[in-house]
Amino acid sequence: MRTWFSVVLIAASLTACAQSKKEKKLSDMNNESIPNGVKVDTAIFGEGCFWCTEAFFQRLEGVYKVESGYGGGDVVNPTYEQVCDKTTGHVELARIVYDPAKISFDELLEVFWKTHDPTTYEQQGADIGPQYKSVIYYQNDEQKQKALHYKEKLDKSGAWGSPIVTEIEPFKNFYPAESYHQNYYNSNQGQSYCRFVIAPKLEKFEKVFKDKLKKQ
Repeated sequence: MRTWFSVVLIAASLTACAQSKKEKKLSDMNNESIPNGVKVDTAIFGEGCFWCTEAFFQRLEGVYKVESGYGGGDVVNPTYEQVCDKTTGHVELARIVYDPAKISFDELLEVFWKTHDPTTYEQQGADIGPQYKSVIYYQNDEQKQKALHYKEKLDKSGAWGSPIVTEIEPFKNFYPAESYHQNYYNSNQGQSYCRFVIAPKLEKFEKVFKDKLKKQ
């Protein structure tokens, strides 16, 4: 009996240890330190629920941090509840800090276009409202020109059956979302929205962009 009990305790300990390492790895995915001498850049995208957007971009090689937040509106430091009331003018956004020597803005744009439907106005799937609109807030003229170029090119290609409604606007503001929204998918994979909405999207994303993912 003692031997069996010891085996059970050891197995439970190993499982807990493995789970702890997995959780730490997922947490580290969004808290990578930036090496000395590395010059980073920032991209700000809105493509529906920021839980999804964050999960996609966190997994790309060359991305150091993804922060969920609100922007584009007029209310200072809005709460999630205020944004959901649809009166603040804010959009759910992801602020992406990346190393342009490892991943270019063009590549980030490719991920942006392919991970949501840019033809539905203020809607992504069952998520409906102005806070879910498709938008790129450019940081400089180069980002603006690239975003406009690819939008026009994709529209002409007929990649989607309907016109692209993605807004391309100058950066106005960004307010970090509440702490419980940060690193959301990695910390809440058992939650129903994560299991039934984000997980299937993430599975497709990892197949399409397998060559751009961080090494596990």
